[in-house]
Order: sequence, then C-alpha cells, then structure tokens
Amino acid sequence: MIDQPTQIRSGEELDKNQLAAYLKKELGSQTEVVAVKQFPSGFSNLTYSVQTQDQEYVLRRPPFGANIKSAHDMGREYRVLEALEGVYDKIPQPVLYCENELAIGAPFYLMERVQGVILRNQLPQGIILSKNDWQQLSEAAIDQLAALHQIDIQQTGLETLGKPDGYVERQVNGWIKRYRKAETNSIEAMDFLAEWLPKNQPSSSPTAFIHNDYKYDNLVLNPEKLTDILAVLDWEMATVVDPFMDLGTTLGYWAEPNDPKPLRQFGLTSQPDNLNRAQLWERYTQQIGLRTEHAVFYFAFASFKIGVIAQQIYARFKQGFTKDPRFGGLIYVVKACAENGQQAIRQNKISNLYT
Repeated sequence: MIDQPTQIRSGEELDKNQLAAYLKKELGSQTEVVAVKQFPSGFSNLTYSVQTQDQEYVLRRPPFGANIKSAHDMGREYRVLEALEGVYDKIPQPVLYCENELAIGAPFYLMERVQGVILRNQLPQGIILSKNDWQQLSEAAIDQLAALHQIDIQQTGLETLGKPDGYVERQVNGWIKRYRKAETNSIEAMDFLAEWLPKNQPSSSPTAFIHNDYKYDNLVLNPEKLTDILAVLDWEMATVVDPFMDLGTTLGYWAEPNDPKPLRQFGLTSQPDNLNRAQLWERYTQQIGLRTEHAVFYFAFASFKIGVIAQQIYARFKQGFTKDPRFGGLIYVVKACAENGQQAIRQNKISNLYT
C-alpha cells in the first residue's frame, strides 16, 4: 500500500559514490548510503529514495536536459519548505540543499520521507475505496487547499515569495510564449485558447500563498485512514499570487468521467463519487469566503497551461533529451487539455463538458 521506489530509469542514474561522499561531509562521517532508487511516477523534477544505514531520505533534482535556471529551481523549492516549517504541518521536513552541481551533476535537495499512500493512475494493490471514501477524500483535498490559501502571508513572511501585481497577465502571456517555443504540431484548440485567454482575464484578483500543482498524486495519505492527508509534496511552483489560479490548476488536472481518455488515465478523480469540478469550486469558495465570476477563465487557462507543460515534455522527448517511453504519448494529453478548455468556454461551465 505504501508508495515505493523502484529501479532507476536508464539515463537517469545518480553517481552513488559522489552522492555518498557529499552526504558524509554534510550529514556526518557515519552516514553510509546503502541504496538509491527512483520513484517512477511524475513528469517534472526527478525524485529518488536515498537509503542510509539508519534513515531514508527523498532527493529531488531537475530532469535531464531541462533549463535548470528557470522552471526547475531546486533552491527555491527548498526555501519554500523552510518557510513553511512551523506554519503548515503538511510538509516533509527539509534536510539540506546542494547548489554545487559537482555532487550529482545538478543542484538537488534532500527531505524526509513521509511514509504513506499516493494515488496515481490506479489504486495500489490491496486498497478499496467506497463511494463514501471517494467523496470524503475529494472533500478533504479541496478543504486542505482552502486551508493552505488562508495562511497569513504577512505574519509568516511568505509574501516575499511572489509578485502578485500583474501575475495573471504575466502567466497568460508567458505560457503562450512557452507553447509557441515548444510547439511541434498544429492544434486548433490550443490556438483558440491562446487567442481567447488574453482577451478575457479578470481585471483584479485576491492574493494568497499557493501550491500551484495541487492534485491527488501530490498528496501523501494515511494508510490507516485514506481520507487523512499526511503531507503535500512538490512545492517547486509555490508562490504568492491569485488563489483562483491555484484552484484552476487543481481543476485542470481533475478529470471527470466523461472527459477525454488521455486525461482520465492520469489520475483517479474520474472515479464515481468524487466531487466534480463545479462542486469543488463551490465548496472551496464557501470555505475561503471569496467569489469570482471568472471560473471558466481560470479553468480554461489551467487547461492550456497543463497542455503546455505536456507539450514541453513531449518536445524534450522528440529532441532526444529523455528516453522515458511515457513521454511519447503526451501529444494526446496536449490535445485533450485544449479540448477541455475550449469546451468550457463554448458552454460557459467547468463540469460535465461532454454530456
């Protein structure tokens, strides 16, 4: 039931001897690295298990072939975890950050391993969730997001992490540019979104600390009670900006039963009795006490952004920077994301887009 690492994918190996030497220096001369394995899921930063003689750590590093200085800033992700210590109790404890690329070929950081269940594209063997479990889990997930957004950013000093003024406009323009740079196929629906989004942005927005990649497979669940969230993972894109952008991203990943198959295969939100996107939106806004008339914009932008992320990874695969076979089919994810965003705009709703 517990999420487990496996053998390291070809081409993504770490130099165990160099890593061991570095950890001995930083953690103490008695630290012996027994084994290094890889967590096989995920499409962004690479995640490894580092087992010493008395403890297991999780190591995060940028993907091979990626622009380390922009989208994969390990130092920033580590500083976010440090800033959240004592403020938000659903994080792994940060252990150390290494900026020197000589240790393993790239910057990386180490954090504690939180043992628990992670829901990916299928239930782990031995786990059965009832209708009531799915409903409670989806409620717990959106409640946790609302709680995160209610952290006092001034009192905690988190406000220094972001630049909220003009954020939405920068994001729209930036992701359109990223798409054009990574574009490999002509996709009409992506072109439609790229034209519609700049013309339909909200004129103002609230400010909160956001995760920016909040979804089921970034939640560690209690094996004894799967509706209990032990930790939230992957803080690489956390910042302080419009919280509805965060909610939109969550809903962009939140596939419903009638969504295109390429989206449904990446998670379990399409299982019956999960709340649908409209229900999640309503529950969130009730808890956080904020309202907006721009739900379709936030969902459409998230669909476009997720499509661009998939396109960037697919482009790296096409260029030969990664040999992971999962990446070869991501062009269908790009098309499905674009279709979802376009359908939401045309129907002026975010749920039940194909019924």
